[in-house]
Amino acid sequence: MKSMSNRLFMTFMLLLGTILAVLMIVIGQLFPVYIEQYNEQATTQIRASMDQVIDERKMDLTQEDQEALYAAQAMEQDESLLNYVRARLYGVLAILFTITLILIAIISRYMIRNFTAPIDNVTETALELAKGNYRARAQENEHERMIPLSHSINILARNLQDITTIREVEEERLKTLIENMGSSLMMIGREGNISIVNRVFLERFGMQLDDVQGKVFRTIGLPKSLEQFIDHVFLTEMPYRQQIKMEVQQELYNKEVYGAPVIGDHGRWLGVVIVMHDITELVRLEQIRKDFVANVSHELRTPITSIKGFSETLLDGAYKDEKMLISFLEIIYKESNRLQMLIQDLLELSKIEQHGFTVNIMPMGLQDVLIRGAELTAPRLDEKNMSFQVDIERDVQVMGDANRIIQIVTNLITNAITYSPENTTVSIRLKENETHGIIEIEDQGIGIEKHEIARVFERFYRVDRARSRNSGGTGLGLAIVKHLVEAHHGRIQVESEVGIGTKMIVTIPKN
Repeated sequence: MKSMSNRLFMTFMLLLGTILAVLMIVIGQLFPVYIEQYNEQATTQIRASMDQVIDERKMDLTQEDQEALYAAQAMEQDESLLNYVRARLYGVLAILFTITLILIAIISRYMIRNFTAPIDNVTETALELAKGNYRARAQENEHERMIPLSHSINILARNLQDITTIREVEEERLKTLIENMGSSLMMIGREGNISIVNRVFLERFGMQLDDVQGKVFRTIGLPKSLEQFIDHVFLTEMPYRQQIKMEVQQELYNKEVYGAPVIGDHGRWLGVVIVMHDITELVRLEQIRKDFVANVSHELRTPITSIKGFSETLLDGAYKDEKMLISFLEIIYKESNRLQMLIQDLLELSKIEQHGFTVNIMPMGLQDVLIRGAELTAPRLDEKNMSFQVDIERDVQVMGDANRIIQIVTNLITNAITYSPENTTVSIRLKENETHGIIEIEDQGIGIEKHEIARVFERFYRVDRARSRNSGGTGLGLAIVKHLVEAHHGRIQVESEVGIGTKMIVTIPKN
């Protein structure tokens, strides 16, 4: 901004120098006139002086001689005088020009700087404001004409700073609200690109922000039902609400999804916003409330009917036949054991699902747990002429409850044996990564349909109801396993193919 005052100073000095130069030229042009007048006066004086000298000396000169003498004297006088006067005049003019120019330069420089400094300061402040530095302020100096401009710039700066502060506070509040709301939120632009997602959305779908930001919503792997819902909102451009059941990472979730178009200024359509409330737990509790009595009565009906039927038969006289008596008593004993197992599993599941249930977590090795689980299930394995294939290179230390993990392993091995044909193999593997110990139990059984994988951890759900019921299963084992794994802050996954087998993968944190 110094260039403004410099340009103004140079322009002023150039103009002033031009004026002074013109003035000197004018003075130089007038110089011969003044010399001519001076010569006339000097000639008259010389003539008078020479006439006086001739008269005093009584010199007898002709008129021609006198004129020649006068001319010679005037010529000599004119030349020397002209040179002298010219030199003195030019010298004086040069000195005056220099002194005048220096004085004018000093005075004008001070005046120009004093005049342009407030403008430069205001200009610099305006540029800082344009860059976004709303803390910049202009100096309010003593010049009356500049005070309103500086004051106005400062008022503008303060207003911009206040507006920016308010906007930053509002943005922070909005960001905090979006990030900490319990529901998943996603905003999609008019071209289908995702512009905003919150933390809950990313956690729910197991994604990273870089995987979804700016991407088209159809390309990030959302469930088909959710994509269809978003398409419906785009097509109708009307608010829409729907309950959707979707599968995410082999787990079923029930979502109440609300979508609405986003309208900007002047009715401009900007896109849609999607909010998803997780109602899985509410739906689950409602379903449990509806199905519990039906499921329990269904599971209890068979053993109770058997016990009651054979008891009535014995009371009617069948007890007299010793062979029949023993057969019926064995059946009654078997059904009572099944009834007891069902009640124990119900009590165990109820205890695990209680709020505040915890496991006794401490450092432990998974190798001994797997060996113990294999020993406990070995008798059932021998009944079907099956074998174990154990792949344990070294022990893996995790944080867990040994008794509960043995319960997990035993239950998974029992299921693998139950749903596998005779003369097959159950594989047990122990692996690890940087953060988790990994248990894999794989069978060569009937497998699970893809659409059923997400439901195998539900209460009383059976892939093959006849086989599991004949084997004495209650339908609660995998539900108990899932709760115990989650109590260890771990995770259980299922990989299965119909007719080939099923692999259960359990990960337990190391720390």
